[in-house]
Amino acid sequence: MATLLHRLGLSAVRHRILVTVVWLAALVAVGVGAATLSGPTVNTFSIPGQESTTALNLMKERFGAASGGATAQVVFEAPAGGKITDQANAAQVAQTVAVLGKLPGVLAASNPLDPKQPIVSRDQTAAYSTLSYGVQASELTVEQRDALLQAVDQAKAGGLTVEVRGEASKESGADVGGPAEGLGVVVALLVLALTYGSLVAAGMNLLTAIVGVGIGAAGIFTLTGFVELQSTTSILAVMLGLAVGIDYALFIVTRFRQELRRGLAVTDAAAMAVGTAGSAVVTAGLTVVIALAGLSVAGIPFLTQMGLAAAATVVIAVLVAITLVPAILGMIGKRALPKKLRDVPPVEQTDDEPGRGFFKGWANLVAHKRWASLIIAVAALAVIAVPVTKMQTSLILKEVPGSTQAKADAIIADRFGPGFAGPLLVLVDGSGSASYATSVRQQVSTLPGVLVATAPAPDAKGDAALITIIPKSGPEDTETVDLVHAIRDKVGDGPDAKVYVTGQTAVSIDVSQKLDDALPIYLILVVGLAFVLLVLVFRSILVPVAGVLGFLLTVGAAFGATVAVFQWGWLDFIVNAKVNGPLLSLSPIIIVGILFGLAMDYMVFMVSRMHEAHAHGAAPRQAVISGFRHAAPVVVAAATIMFSVFAGFVPQGNDTIKPIAFALAMGILFDALVVRMIAIPAAIALMGRAAWWFPKWLSKLPELDVEGIALERRPAQRADEEPVAAR
Repeated sequence: MATLLHRLGLSAVRHRILVTVVWLAALVAVGVGAATLSGPTVNTFSIPGQESTTALNLMKERFGAASGGATAQVVFEAPAGGKITDQANAAQVAQTVAVLGKLPGVLAASNPLDPKQPIVSRDQTAAYSTLSYGVQASELTVEQRDALLQAVDQAKAGGLTVEVRGEASKESGADVGGPAEGLGVVVALLVLALTYGSLVAAGMNLLTAIVGVGIGAAGIFTLTGFVELQSTTSILAVMLGLAVGIDYALFIVTRFRQELRRGLAVTDAAAMAVGTAGSAVVTAGLTVVIALAGLSVAGIPFLTQMGLAAAATVVIAVLVAITLVPAILGMIGKRALPKKLRDVPPVEQTDDEPGRGFFKGWANLVAHKRWASLIIAVAALAVIAVPVTKMQTSLILKEVPGSTQAKADAIIADRFGPGFAGPLLVLVDGSGSASYATSVRQQVSTLPGVLVATAPAPDAKGDAALITIIPKSGPEDTETVDLVHAIRDKVGDGPDAKVYVTGQTAVSIDVSQKLDDALPIYLILVVGLAFVLLVLVFRSILVPVAGVLGFLLTVGAAFGATVAVFQWGWLDFIVNAKVNGPLLSLSPIIIVGILFGLAMDYMVFMVSRMHEAHAHGAAPRQAVISGFRHAAPVVVAAATIMFSVFAGFVPQGNDTIKPIAFALAMGILFDALVVRMIAIPAAIALMGRAAWWFPKWLSKLPELDVEGIALERRPAQRADEEPVAAR
């Protein structure tokens, strides 16, 4: 692989103008596509084929678009001491309902004071009207949502407390970019400038990363015109693509500078950097792609889309790093070095660069105090991971305190009961539904946990009937989950009718269950594939085992910190957490996938230099020290950049993305600084020569050669001519 990448890098430098133009043309092309072809995104989660989703589709066929479209509940509460049924209050409710029914996009608005179907609390102090739209929440326009919120605000002037809840009242999209995210990029630029000592190199590094993530993000926006994608898909892709794009370029540029200082010509130095550091970049990128593409094993379409979109962005970042980066390096030449180093004589070793003494001392400390270092690192992360044992997940997240949705939820829970916020729907479908639906209602009514089971509502043709079930517990409570399973287990199908349990709460329960079942399978597959890849890279068994165990510590500590902050509310003011409660159900599998790939990045970059030193004859402990002092400065810079990028999505981030970004930022911090720079070097030093033991019967496996040993066995090819910038 090193030889092939060396040739690719050499070709990219020789044809640097063409390579640059091609990448810029690709950026412009997908940018135009994003501007002209993009469509709406969604923030609803469902799985085709599951019972609740199948029932929703049947409801649309039997009862019309309103039954499967977005909904909102407008809640009315009388002033203290009054009743909602008082003449003046009732008149205001009727007037408001009439206005709501005429709002753009609304197909129907129920009258809660209708004598035939009243929706009034037992103490008659509150009522709520249900608005039905003909389209999904993702298809509602900003104008339609604004019209609903304005109507609710205007209704408050009459003296009643009026609030609104439901998916139709909330924004369905998520914005990409903002001041906080921009700050993360600024921090990345500063770190690059300090690392390189050259603004030219720092700017080049950042710009190439932006080109890669720009192409990936624009491509995703273009796809939204043809495929229904989650609103968080583009944010995850941008967040990950920007982080790895900067880091991958950093590793190649750093190696390029080292080769320049050894005396190689600009063209040869760029080609050698791609052949050596580029090999590690490709290997590291492959582990990230494996982890992200592996999300498809869960069998959940929206999760597969997120994984594949992010994986495609990483692939683009890798391609940019091994083609566009060397092309730009060929243009800037020795300006990638600080001014004071551009004309100095070549040196074989570059250990005297700023910061090397500090990292050499760190490496010596870890290698000589290996038992203490390993125990302290593991114990510290284990303590941070303790809260993970109390982690809770849900697809139904709490509303922001003080929002109209939170106020509406509170009124419904206080006046009606928590179950009214998440009713279940039982669909009886088939020619025998009319007669069997009554029996279904009776069976459901006897189940523990059921507060109300309404009379069956038949469709126009009599081929289906719908029963609304109000649980005694809230939609996020375990008692509601048990009730859904109880209905499915104990209420069977009729002779000519099939029974389904559906509704937003049931859909959330089904998706959460699917995610929980998929996570162990996903871990086994992805960790197994990555382990095999690390075995091929390092030609070792024990080092990959240590790497995988280190990842388990990383992910445990990342989840522990996230639970403490976002679920328990510890130090939540630092991250501007507006809501404390269960994490989004899809968060764990996404965090595990992304964090595993990134953790293996640092494993490859750090340990490959140790392996390289060992391959050149260094003693095991000395190989750890030598490899550490070469790789650690770059890993620290890369981790700082990646932490800054992820952390930039936290303060003002989307409520769905905020905990994920926080977990990734903390995971990077723990993995790079504690696991890869303390625990792993200490473990390899402890293992000694056994760390690089490789069974003879496995020696026939292909050798990836990420250190570029094959390139060092022969003189580097020289280019036919020098770049102008190098002269």
